[in-house]
Amino acid sequence: MRKVLLFSIVFLISLSNVFSQDTVYCYDRYELKKDMPVYYKQIRDRLAFPDAWGNSSIRSFKRWRKYARKLLKESLQAILPEAHFGYRTIDMEQREGYRVEKIDFNISYDVRIPAYLLIPDGEGTFPALVVLHDHGAKFSIGKEKNVRPFHVPDSVLQESKDWVKKCYDGVYIGDFFASKGYVVLVIDALFWGERGRFEGENYNAQQALASNLFQLGMSWCGVITNDDIRSADFLATLPFVDAGRIGAVGFSIGAHRAWMLSAASDRINTTAAICWMNTTEYLMTLANNQNKGYSAYSTILPGLRNHLDYPHVASIICPKPLLLFNGAKDKLFPLSGTWDAFGILRKVWDSQGVSDNLETRVWDTPHEFNREMQIEVLRFMDRHLKK
Repeated sequence: MRKVLLFSIVFLISLSNVFSQDTVYCYDRYELKKDMPVYYKQIRDRLAFPDAWGNSSIRSFKRWRKYARKLLKESLQAILPEAHFGYRTIDMEQREGYRVEKIDFNISYDVRIPAYLLIPDGEGTFPALVVLHDHGAKFSIGKEKNVRPFHVPDSVLQESKDWVKKCYDGVYIGDFFASKGYVVLVIDALFWGERGRFEGENYNAQQALASNLFQLGMSWCGVITNDDIRSADFLATLPFVDAGRIGAVGFSIGAHRAWMLSAASDRINTTAAICWMNTTEYLMTLANNQNKGYSAYSTILPGLRNHLDYPHVASIICPKPLLLFNGAKDKLFPLSGTWDAFGILRKVWDSQGVSDNLETRVWDTPHEFNREMQIEVLRFMDRHLKK
């Protein structure tokens, strides 16, 4: 009888201890809702981002930047072995004030990729831009979203025109910047355009690609970022490019690609990112597109959130010039998260005495890169790359 009583007391004490813990959940036959753990807020709120500038124990910004970049580049995972670029021109079209070359070059020892290279008329060296295309769940075209294609099937040309009208206010931004005196390089990211699927477009196949790359010790976002780094390296080798005056411009996932590239490589001097900046707090909710998987894999590096949030990664760009625009009516990026991210970045640039090198703005627009924004980006690039 005494043993039974003693066991009962111990059991009740244990039960009391369990239910006194605020974070413990009791489940009713499920632990997931909308493919998220029902306790996702607790997980999210425990992300302390210990290696962010200001959180890290490293007090020298120069040392912190070097350390944070090392974390970022390690999170890119396996990198394909480099090879000589072996650049060649396949086709060419002269346009007003510049020419467009269809080229290919070795992005790695394993992969040779197509691209558009736009070169202004005239002699001497020019500033250059890596222009990075968007996602948009539109995979049949990539570089053709930013450069008016030529010698392509009518169907491709029409797709390109329709997309540019929808997202870029009818302006091919690669052509726009080339007409203003910039060498422009635009590649297809893996899964788009001429680097797409043999079986054809399939939105759902993004998850299979990401999974297969994980099993090969890589990540889709890592491949995209490494390819962008190599693109900037390639631009720097061209005799008509001033290697000290290379910028990056992108919209949507192209914006993510732009600030990731600039954070990872000092080949990039100046960066403009349109409609991709926020924080994990506001992106990881039951209502946001980020939690559905699929396209999210193109911007996810395994394990990085245990160290740095999105604006903390972009902080590695400091003290270089960075422009960030977002839209107040952009349904993909909650406005509160945009303002929080901009605030984090502002503190970093201010702390280094380079406030004038950071420009942030929320436009009264949806998810787009319109003509007025394009003119402001041109002014920003001219100010920093045409000194």
